[in-house]
Amino acid sequence: MVKKNETYENMLEKLKDIVDKLESNELNIDDSMKMYEEGTKLVNRLYKTLDTLEGKIKVISEEGELEIKE
Repeated sequence: MVKKNETYENMLEKLKDIVDKLESNELNIDDSMKMYEEGTKLVNRLYKTLDTLEGKIKVISEEGELEIKE
């Protein structure tokens, strides 16, 4: 289950574990679907986290450029 305040690194590690389990071919179809769903949710959260961080970096970069120009 994906927790709301997990770190990027923790979510990435969980995603790696899910991929390993899916690739092992040891899960039945129902468990595979559950793992796939959880992995998809993790991927979406990871993308959102990266998008947020990218926005923060742009703001910081733009502020730095303004300081240099002045």
